Amino acid sequence: MVNYGLDMTIMHQPLGFRYGDDVTGPMPEIRTLDQIRPSLRNPNCGGPEQVYAIAMDIARIVDREELEKRMLLFGVVAYAAGMLGEEPVRSQGHIHRISRHSGWSPPELYEIWQGNAIIYMQEWVEDDPGRCFAVLAQPGEKVLVPPGWGHAAISASIDEPLTFGAWCDREYGFEYEAIRARKGLAWYPLVQGKQIIWQHNTRYLPARLQMITPRRYSEFGITDEPIYQQFINDRARFQFISRPDKVSELWRNFHP
Repeated sequence: MVNYGLDMTIMHQPLGFRYGDDVTGPMPEIRTLDQIRPSLRNPNCGGPEQVYAIAMDIARIVDREELEKRMLLFGVVAYAAGMLGEEPVRSQGHIHRISRHSGWSPPELYEIWQGNAIIYMQEWVEDDPGRCFAVLAQPGEKVLVPPGWGHAAISASIDEPLTFGAWCDREYGFEYEAIRARKGLAWYPLVQGKQIIWQHNTRYLPARLQMITPRRYSEFGITDEPIYQQFINDRARFQFISRPDKVSELWRNFHP
């Protein structure tokens, strides 16, 4: 079992979260299959009615004031097991809205807690998607999505629920329009047996997909500890999430 770094329990029947006495968080928002159909390869597919639960702004009570001051927010997502037609269970794909306080589209740092995940990301949501990566991550591993990239979290464990935590900007916002206009991101994940294969979305120009595993991101000071625990140990460590402009040189030629 991965150490979450804060006292909470993930529930799958029904999807949701239970917080410890020293932790607060919102009621989870449930994303249904009907809500995410516009981003799927086959919008008419079958699958679990409740695809995933998301709770933004989970924190220890003693950390709340500091998180608000630093414009940081911790979110948790739990996926249902199963498939969406021929695709694995996944998020819709989005870009982060530009935050008023920084003037940047914020990055996001994922940490996988249960199941195997693929964090898919592409440089642009335009005719040319630019560089495209599929990062295969196991429990305890971290994946950093840079500012402005389109991305989605995909379950690589068909028979097991996927759960992950993430550091985000407190002024977060999800933009779906450009992705929905192209019926999804530049690559569709498809389940073939127990494997994930990829099909190019022809609404984009041809692009190369690079399959990789997570790296350490040592230039950002990230360690192997749970990412919430890292904040407890060093409250300035994730300031680059809410103020990506302060480390602008690290985003140039960023490689996931």
